[in-house]
Amino acid sequence: MMSYDFLLASWGTLGNLSPMLTAARRLRQNGHHVRVMADPAMRREVEASGFAFVTWRRAPTGTAADPVDVSDIQDFLRRAVFDPAALYAADIRDEISRAPTDAVLVLDVLFGGALGAEAADVPFALLSPHVSLRPLPGMPPATSGLTQPKTPGERAEVDAANARQAETINAFLPSLNRARADLDLPPLADVFDLFDRADRLLLATSQAFDFQADALPGNFRYVGPLLDVPNWSKSLETEAWRAPWSVRSGRPRALIACSTGAQGQRDTFQRIIDAMETVEIDALATAGPNLDVADLRAPKNVHLTRGAPHDLVMKDVSVVISQGGHGTTTRSLINGLPQLILPMGRDQAANAARIEAKGAGLQLPPTASEADIAAAVNRLIAEPRFKMAASLLGEAMKADIDRSSLVDEMEAIAATSRAARQQLRKLPLHKSA
Repeated sequence: MMSYDFLLASWGTLGNLSPMLTAARRLRQNGHHVRVMADPAMRREVEASGFAFVTWRRAPTGTAADPVDVSDIQDFLRRAVFDPAALYAADIRDEISRAPTDAVLVLDVLFGGALGAEAADVPFALLSPHVSLRPLPGMPPATSGLTQPKTPGERAEVDAANARQAETINAFLPSLNRARADLDLPPLADVFDLFDRADRLLLATSQAFDFQADALPGNFRYVGPLLDVPNWSKSLETEAWRAPWSVRSGRPRALIACSTGAQGQRDTFQRIIDAMETVEIDALATAGPNLDVADLRAPKNVHLTRGAPHDLVMKDVSVVISQGGHGTTTRSLINGLPQLILPMGRDQAANAARIEAKGAGLQLPPTASEADIAAAVNRLIAEPRFKMAASLLGEAMKADIDRSSLVDEMEAIAATSRAARQQLRKLPLHKSA
């Protein structure tokens, strides 16, 4: 079996890195060499997974790369995606020159990383560890929170939302094309044409969870969820999981999971915890790495902690409350758990819309009152249809994980690249007269 050299490029938080490391492990299991390029803060997690770590050198890191405040989407796109695109491209190109690279797998939001691979003439795949950022006909854009259109009016609303997204993103087309020109790459007519230039666009979710598009691009593949437990969470599992509630209470149990990213979620998280005081439930609330437990308060029926092994906790609860990150959303479904989502991030609203549309849970705005949160949790516990829908989706996801084509797709583009280079070396050299 041929062994290939892969460069994987991530960005931002552990939430983005974790699915990339799952992909890395699958490639390594098939005998391939993998190195991971990521934020310096991710070094420990990457090296603990046994992969060579490469840091971004020119490109921004920390909150300069992944701003906490995303209230102004155009400002976020400018600072995080387009202004530093040339810097990401330079780092990727340098790394490809430094070490053998048959193909690159880059997080979909790293437009500059895609440019670097394209400029180095190395095949690349974009990994979307959430719903598709690329607009798809008939499917609402990821940032809209809209649902699958069923009527002509709803279809018109979705089409208008896609048009607005295109207008927003293409305001940065001149900036992107300047970066491309500096790399001797041809200009694009539309920012999202970059997705079509990728050899593969790998969507790390299940088609059963997603909405249905009119048609899919030729390079588009659903490869199923990428859900390995991160090392920081595994360390929690080394200690025996001890449930904070009494087995004799007989009450339903809930997991309240705060996002691993910094999204200004403190007030929302506190409101969720406070709402549980009026619900006949025992709950575990995990604050995550970006909130200080000492700055939070909890009623007697809520056990508050910085972290806990969610995969183990989910086997012991009947409902999950979160902001709707893709990892938490997917793990909940795989465990057959209905969810209440209060989305705050860009992809979280899309996940919430799908969960609600599929009947596997409910969504509320992050400003929802304690009374509304309590009422939604009571519904999820009392109405069995939510758990039935979640279980059906979870079974489909587990099947997709088992038959994932991610490794096959990466091997296919790497083989094409390797063969082309070998053929080039065989060509005769022509001396000038």
